[in-house]
Amino acid sequence: MTQSMTRLSTTVALVAMAAATTHVQARLPRPPGAHVVTITPPGETGSEPAIAINPNNPNQVVGVAGRWAAYSTDGGRTFTAIQPAGDSGRAGGDPSLAFDDKGHVFLSFLSIERNGLPGYWGHGPGANGIYVRHSADGGRTWDHEPVAVIAWTGNEPDVKLEDMPRIWADTQSKSPHRGNLYIAWIEWQIDKSIVLYSRSTDGGKTWTTPRRISTKAGLPRDDNGAVVGIIGTVAPDGTQYVVWNEGLNVTLAVSRDGGKSFGPSRPIFDVGPPYFGGASGIPGVSRAMGFPQVGIDATNGTLYVTWSDFRNGDVDVFISRSSDRGRTWTRPMRVNDDPVHSGADQFLQWMSVDPTDGSVNVQFYDRREDPANRSTRVTLARSTDGGKTFTNYAWSEVPFTGENAFLGDYEWCSAYGGRVYGIWAEAAPEGYEVSSRGRGAAAAARLRTPTIIRVGVADFKAAGATSR
Repeated sequence: MTQSMTRLSTTVALVAMAAATTHVQARLPRPPGAHVVTITPPGETGSEPAIAINPNNPNQVVGVAGRWAAYSTDGGRTFTAIQPAGDSGRAGGDPSLAFDDKGHVFLSFLSIERNGLPGYWGHGPGANGIYVRHSADGGRTWDHEPVAVIAWTGNEPDVKLEDMPRIWADTQSKSPHRGNLYIAWIEWQIDKSIVLYSRSTDGGKTWTTPRRISTKAGLPRDDNGAVVGIIGTVAPDGTQYVVWNEGLNVTLAVSRDGGKSFGPSRPIFDVGPPYFGGASGIPGVSRAMGFPQVGIDATNGTLYVTWSDFRNGDVDVFISRSSDRGRTWTRPMRVNDDPVHSGADQFLQWMSVDPTDGSVNVQFYDRREDPANRSTRVTLARSTDGGKTFTNYAWSEVPFTGENAFLGDYEWCSAYGGRVYGIWAEAAPEGYEVSSRGRGAAAAARLRTPTIIRVGVADFKAAGATSR
């Protein structure tokens, strides 16, 4: 009995020592030129942020989260927070940003006065719509009134609910469609979900009548089986590649005429469920998603798609690439480099391919340092060999934990000229005082850790890092 107890104690001690050793070994280096700054105005909270770089002036960087934005004129060293003006203060969720070829920045967002039923949003929604706002001076000032891409008053007999808009621009120097703006989103209907798409050829002043680009409809509930996570990119010749989750696959739609028409959308590879909830949820986080991103290497035309799922038990970040314009794709490869089946979750990834050097940059939340899978950092993974291998860097400075924290359905990163800018939500420090406006009715009704927005900067060019 005593010998057995001694053996058990020794075994437990050895396991603890091994875990501690693994914990130390798992720590990652900081990226070169690492700098992290909080951009949330005092007392405010935020989630689902977006960030963009002006290709005509890379020192201009704009971030946005909900009802406020922040701009930088010094390459992300400092930011000034503002609240873009709007009709009756209209702003909303799911923001995204894009600079066009003239250096103007465009903010897309949704405005919803009332959802339908919980989860089943297409059943009885109220007024809602997709809007775009414009700034000609790098985010300092914005047009007072946003432009409606699609809007419902809530009084129509067949009102639908529009959700998750994403905007992108054609800034390719040799594209015949240079200067065009594109936007796509989900429309929740009573019996299905579909992907709608619109384009602007006049600098966002007007938008074409929305058209459906998803050949197959998704399920009508905001859950696994819907069409979700739409995002697009533009090749040097102006070809558009748009991806989204469609059930247990990533689906691709392609336009070769500036968005006037699309070929039939088609699944390109299988993935795990994109919604993580229930038994597959992320501890301490109210919900998380594994929606895909698409990017292109302008130097050789290679396409990349990243996503995350739990095929390995814990959640991992994956990438696949295509060298033949999206016809065939490589087998999924893990981007995070901790051991497989480690039990640590990596989630809410975002990818940006640097148009100047082809480097592939992927940001994600990372719990590899915590055996309990709760303490969270933000990691930047970078590939300079065409997505074949990745170096992982510890981007955020201090880990955070939360309880029922809403980090959003996505984070964002953007890369240009060897600099990488990431934007993310993280739990506010203990004792953070949230203003009544910052709390919001939904957050105040729950025991939820408030979140603030941080921007991380990495400068590989200044560090002398080479891309090839």
